[in-house]
Amino acid sequence: MKIALPTRENYIDGHFGHCEYYTVFTIDDSSKEILNQEIIASPQGCGCKSNIATTLAEMGVSLLLAGNMGEGAVNVLRRAGIEVVRGCSGDVKEVALSWLAGSVMDSGEMCHAHEAGHECQH
Repeated sequence: MKIALPTRENYIDGHFGHCEYYTVFTIDDSSKEILNQEIIASPQGCGCKSNIATTLAEMGVSLLLAGNMGEGAVNVLRRAGIEVVRGCSGDVKEVALSWLAGSVMDSGEMCHAHEAGHECQH
């Protein structure tokens, strides 16, 4: 299994579409251990309008652990077959390990700033 985390300076970026890069961890399904870590460049522009969902899906990513994002990005990722968990913060490896331990849940919160035509300030 592969999980992706929008990253800025090795921490979860508070806004998916503005991250510096994506950290992708390959997880051993039986032992729940991290086997590999990759860095994927973030495309220019808004996350929901970029090709990042397709890129991550083609890499085999099935889960995105994120800070926050708009509804458009959540929908694009889900259509690509990627589950989204929002409300994450902190060091990306620690967040991934917390998720593997079962202590990370989706906050259910969405950024609505895009709908109002304003820039999100996470």
